[in-house]
Amino acid sequence: MSEAMHAIEPAGVAPEEIPRVYARLAPIYDVWARLTESRARELAAAHVRDGEDVLEVAVGTGLAFEEVVRANPNGRTEGVDLTAPMLARARRKVAHVPGAHALQLGDARALPFPDAAFDLVLNSYMLDLVPESDFPLVLGEFRRVLRPSGRLVLVNMAELPPRLRATFVWLYRRAPRLLGGCRPVALAPFVERAGFRIQRRDVVTQLGVPSELILATAR
Repeated sequence: MSEAMHAIEPAGVAPEEIPRVYARLAPIYDVWARLTESRARELAAAHVRDGEDVLEVAVGTGLAFEEVVRANPNGRTEGVDLTAPMLARARRKVAHVPGAHALQLGDARALPFPDAAFDLVLNSYMLDLVPESDFPLVLGEFRRVLRPSGRLVLVNMAELPPRLRATFVWLYRRAPRLLGGCRPVALAPFVERAGFRIQRRDVVTQLGVPSELILATAR
């Protein structure tokens, strides 16, 4: 069965709970992320071109942000996240990395940046956490802060194989916080409706967990 035939599970963690949930996960987050998400994050960071203005939304503990800053020593790299303990870990990762970079608390639904401020926006493992009703608002903010023909790179949990999906959904409905609140999402239709043209879509599987990477350009 294709992913388009599955409805997206309702978000198991309310937006106002996300900072609290991820503050508890911060000390152990890197272990899980390196085991299941590192390949997809590396592919996302590979789209950075040195000298650009780059924004990463939902930097978490800075696993991708560090790679982005290293790839952009002659540009400007900004990052936002909802969770202060995650940002503290991200700051430590880039404290001695050359280049202009800054991290701050920020909400993807109302980004603290002016219109057309960035050449590239990166966002990993966030839209698979937030309510589906917030997708248009968040993607609209990504579109707003991008320059004409700017690029968007999204990474999220992709659709699971049928047997694994059934087990995942059973567990997710009972204990979403145990899974960080993330669930499979099919984002392509939302991305296109938000004013982007999809240039590439890849699925990377690591330790049995599939991640979807979407590269899109602003129309």
